Amino acid sequence: MTPYSDIRDSRVAPSVFGSVHLGHIVIETERFADWRRFGTDAIGMHHDDLDTGLMRFRLDGQECRFLLRRGPAEDVVATGWHLDDHSTFEQIEARVRAHGVPCVEGTAEEARIRGVERLLRFPGPKGITQEIYTTPVISPRPLKMLASGWVTGDSGMGHVAITSAKPALMRGYFNTVFDARLTDYIDETISGVKLKIRFLRVNERHHSIAIAAVRGLPIDPVRTRVQHLNIQAATLDDVARSYERVHELGFDMALSVGQHTNDKELSYYARTPSGFEWEVGWNPVVIDESTWKPSTHQGISVWGHTPVGRTIVNKLDQFRLGARSLARPERTVPALSGTGIPDD
Repeated sequence: MTPYSDIRDSRVAPSVFGSVHLGHIVIETERFADWRRFGTDAIGMHHDDLDTGLMRFRLDGQECRFLLRRGPAEDVVATGWHLDDHSTFEQIEARVRAHGVPCVEGTAEEARIRGVERLLRFPGPKGITQEIYTTPVISPRPLKMLASGWVTGDSGMGHVAITSAKPALMRGYFNTVFDARLTDYIDETISGVKLKIRFLRVNERHHSIAIAAVRGLPIDPVRTRVQHLNIQAATLDDVARSYERVHELGFDMALSVGQHTNDKELSYYARTPSGFEWEVGWNPVVIDESTWKPSTHQGISVWGHTPVGRTIVNKLDQFRLGARSLARPERTVPALSGTGIPDD
């Protein structure tokens, strides 16, 4: 007879991969007027004011894709993940609680302002709260935006890119919570600094999370918790027109139009009023799980993506930030990260 312990250990919990989709982002800022112009007039999203301390942007029928609340962080403070059903919700909640990590159920008001039915939050890497939810509310109000549309659906709404001094722990976290899979790597050298970027997917989108780290040095050269956010435009014309509007309205451009080596997305990067970057892209590859194998690419771009307006002062500031990060330990969630996942 097989010992009970062997039966127990042989059981494998069902994967939630494919049932998880990046659904909303919560940003804390005091720069509401600038963000309204940036999101509505430059990028081209639909805008709704809720009250003096809350503002939302929409990309599609879902009531909320970006929630902005007043506060000093000037940063992303939470990422929201849309789950296909209550079963997946309960499975992820059970995973998190089983590791001894506290979960907080969102109030009815917190769910309402995010336009979701059921909300749960728990700690995430770098102090970014992770929120899971089911059944987004579909707004009856028609979209009013300059863009013709944005690609969301089963792929989710884009991706989040994070810099980290502890990339193996961050990868371990998203594997534990969402069964994230490695898509590929990019090796890049920027201003003499060697970076390794890991791309993780939770569904057919090439990546919903990108993790960039300085090779061989435990430093983080970015002030904000996220390096950039990405949304996917419906057409190439939408990318071109929003790029033009960003320039015309006087917002800073971080990287010019270019095409990435790994997901083939054509995009540009603007700098948001809070300081992190915002990528508008078009036509990335869609992953075929039956054939995809991780690989390593040299350089982030096939062409383009050249820095705009960078000076020696900018480079020195980045090195100062990296040095300061040595005295500022990166926040992790050890119970969910485990020992981390080293590079393949």
